[in-house]
Amino acid sequence: VMAEDLMKYGLIPEFVGRLPVVAALHELDEKALTRILTEPRNALTRQYQKLIGLDQVELQFTHGALRLVAEKARAMKIGARGLRTVLEGLLLDTMYMIPSRPDVKKVVVNADVVRNKVPPLLVTRSSADLEDEAESA
Repeated sequence: VMAEDLMKYGLIPEFVGRLPVVAALHELDEKALTRILTEPRNALTRQYQKLIGLDQVELQFTHGALRLVAEKARAMKIGARGLRTVLEGLLLDTMYMIPSRPDVKKVVVNADVVRNKVPPLLVTRSSADLEDEAESA
């Protein structure tokens, strides 16, 4: 982005002159978007795992699912900021449903969930596990 570009879109020269940095940006590829989903300390996948973990439910993403989430964000041209939108679209209904389902132990997001917009796979606890938890509570 150059100063002339900003002025062309209506920003006044006094404001443009105060912008400290002019930078060229390159579109992120799927590998970089997948790394953004998993590697940072506050990665989106970890944030959703923590949110769902509040209900004592484990959240697992397969590698294929993460790759497809990155592909979807790239195809929509929404970049790294759009990754949250894609994940939220996949998990929103599940996050609302989990508190009412004490039998759910694990949620698995695989490639089929991303590709076909089907609900994530829910792994349930056995009835013996539920009885043990009720006794210990």
